[in-house]
Amino acid sequence: MFEIILLAIIQGIAEFLPISSSAHLIIFRDVFNIGSKITNDIALSFDIALHFGTLLAIVIYFFKDFINLIINGLTKGPKNNDGKLFWFIVLATIPAGIAGVLFEDVIDNVIRGEYLIIALALAIVGIIIYLIDYYSKRNKNLKDMNYIDALIIGFSQIFALIPGFSRSGTTIAAGRALKLDREDSAKFSFYLSAPVVLGASLLTLMKDETITIISNNLSIFLIGILISFITGLLCIEFLLKYLKKHDFKLFMWYRLILAIIVIIWLFI
Repeated sequence: MFEIILLAIIQGIAEFLPISSSAHLIIFRDVFNIGSKITNDIALSFDIALHFGTLLAIVIYFFKDFINLIINGLTKGPKNNDGKLFWFIVLATIPAGIAGVLFEDVIDNVIRGEYLIIALALAIVGIIIYLIDYYSKRNKNLKDMNYIDALIIGFSQIFALIPGFSRSGTTIAAGRALKLDREDSAKFSFYLSAPVVLGASLLTLMKDETITIISNNLSIFLIGILISFITGLLCIEFLLKYLKKHDFKLFMWYRLILAIIVIIWLFI
């Protein structure tokens, strides 16, 4: 139970910060041996709970925004700024949705045990995110986006299927490359995470015997939801405030240090 709580905190944090949640779960389970003895049944219940918890955090934090986006998107369409943003989110979700259904299991099976690839992805992508942000101009906000911008950011989400890339990191970096300011890049990234996390939750629920597994591990399921929800809320608030005055240097150095630890572990 302690390991499950710890992993839930780690996942809740890494889901929204640009440090790759999938890489963290792999590293903490396999390298640091935290949660390595968790059975497949419990792991499935745990993963579903984390998806629900982070989805709930996004929906609650941006509740008013989502209501406005949906209402304006369905009634006024692209003639309204919120309506246009709604259809940007729909468009940007399509590439990652298709890629996730087709390739997520393949990538997970191929790369999950390739710790050197994960470490290199953490290091290299961390540097790329920092450099893109550092050299990008900040002369656009969400109102200035167009459909091409939304599609490019949407395609960037596909790379997040590879552990070490980070969904929030790649989408924020894509937004910064398109000259969106940091806060709006992060906000659009969070908006995009809602349909992606919802899709992941539904796909997991469709697996065989999922309901039985959840009912047999109900305490783990509820704890996972609660912890990932609380940590998710805190991390959304933290990142939006942090990016108002700071760049991605902190996250770059963290990713580099973690990558070095994994590489040292591999050779020792």
